[in-house]
Amino acid sequence: MSTPSPIRIAAVLSAEHRGRLMSYAREVNFPEGARIFDEGARAESFWIVRSGTVTLEVPLPSGGHRGAVSVESLGPGELVGWSWLFPPYTWQLSAEAMTPVRAYEFDGAAVRMLMDADPAFGSAIGHWVGRILAVRLQQTRTRLLDLYAPRPTPTR
Repeated sequence: MSTPSPIRIAAVLSAEHRGRLMSYAREVNFPEGARIFDEGARAESFWIVRSGTVTLEVPLPSGGHRGAVSVESLGPGELVGWSWLFPPYTWQLSAEAMTPVRAYEFDGAAVRMLMDADPAFGSAIGHWVGRILAVRLQQTRTRLLDLYAPRPTPTR
């Protein structure tokens, strides 16, 4: 469902900017099956996966499908969560640990303050998250089209 990410932190941020960001990290663990966040909840943190797999989901309206659809799987070096960066700071998707996950957790408000205080750092983080948004939007679109696009009627 997902391909290796061209937007992992090490490939996008300079060593200086990675170091600044990582100085705000704290290590956390999520057991398999843990809900990391749910769509509509307040987005106050974000994570970079150290090990394990996180699945991003789109909750589905009631009807033919129930529950949620997985739209992407994230692995080591990938960002989990971007809603912390944009008002109104509410999650646009849901996330679940599909395996035990070790991650770095960041306080969104603290990182936003750092971005405001250092325009070069802020620009680098903003461009990184923007690239992630572009990729995730395309992957979500493709996944939803796979599920909902009209299928051709077989001809005889």
